Amino acid sequence: MSVSAAASRSAPTFIIVLLSVAAFAAAANMRVLDPLLIQLSEEFHVTVGAASIATTLFLLANGVFVLVHGPFGDRYGKLPVVAIACIAAALCCAASALAVSLGMLAGTRFLTGVTSSAIIPLAIAWLGDNVGYEKRQATLARFLTGQTLGLMTGSAMGGALGDWLGWRAVFWVLTSIYVVAGIALFAVMRARPDIARPGERAAGSMVSQMLGVLRRPWALTIILVVALEGGVFWGCFTFVGTHLHLHFGLSLAAVGLAVAAFGGGGFLYVMTAHHLVRLLGEHGLVLWGGSGLGLSFAVLAIAPNAVVAFGAIVLCGITFYMLHNTLQTNGTQMAPEARGSALALFALCLFVGQAIGVPVAAPIVDRYGAEPIFWFAAVFLPLLAWYFAWALKRRRTPAS
Repeated sequence: MSVSAAASRSAPTFIIVLLSVAAFAAAANMRVLDPLLIQLSEEFHVTVGAASIATTLFLLANGVFVLVHGPFGDRYGKLPVVAIACIAAALCCAASALAVSLGMLAGTRFLTGVTSSAIIPLAIAWLGDNVGYEKRQATLARFLTGQTLGLMTGSAMGGALGDWLGWRAVFWVLTSIYVVAGIALFAVMRARPDIARPGERAAGSMVSQMLGVLRRPWALTIILVVALEGGVFWGCFTFVGTHLHLHFGLSLAAVGLAVAAFGGGGFLYVMTAHHLVRLLGEHGLVLWGGSGLGLSFAVLAIAPNAVVAFGAIVLCGITFYMLHNTLQTNGTQMAPEARGSALALFALCLFVGQAIGVPVAAPIVDRYGAEPIFWFAAVFLPLLAWYFAWALKRRRTPAS
């Protein structure tokens, strides 16, 4: 079946659910070790800083190897690569649970990042191939349920399970989720082989496909905006928990709950996305999303108490996904014949933006507190969104 023919239909709901389950595990894996570093340091007799190598290597692999998975998905089929990635990530998580040294754990976490990084961008690319553009944003929002819940609960799940059953139990749970998603996807593809076939794809090598995407002005616009969004937003939001702890004296448990409210806001967006897309359209979602982000960070900078800050974080989650989900939707249309490669570039630029934004913001926070970076985000993010809204208005996105 050609991409154009498939894209005229809606993707079956059960496939979206399975992809969302896989995305939950992939997203939760990003933050699941954060509350367990003390346990790891005690078990392996190292400092907490040394134990953090297990997190660092996962994130490094997660950001870099996505470039490999995108072209593989374009060549061999996105859904098969996602299913294989689930099973491979499950094996790596099981190996992490059996690790007998920090070096072994760091190695298995690196391999988990290599395998798990295929899941989210290729799932989005598959939805781009199989859902018409007019339905795509609402469908992507449904898929985002798993990713949002994973980011929201990853640290909490790691902390709770680690405290109750030990850090190894966390990896066994993730192993189980990956296995369920992977086996179910293989079963679905066996019953429906048409959904597993690769679509029409660009000719040439992986490098030439990537360069082909980058030569398109609209693709460059999207990639630039998502890199700046990732750098400024995550570079600033990373320090919200520190700000709440130092400014309002919240306990670490309360800080964790407050920061999780961002995921709650994202979940509210997911639940209302169909109506918001219909009422506001892409242009309106970008404008309102950017303006809401500006308001959220301004309120965080001047919040008189933790309750007001909590409300700003919820608003931040809603409006971030209004903007980011629109960027994702347009990302699926950057290069329809090479969606895997295009979404891999999209994910890489988001990761690179985050990797640059946090260390740039850190010394400012150390010296002046978080308020200056919150004010910067309050001004910059609306301007970025307004620029993207202007670019959207200039370019009529074709339905496919």
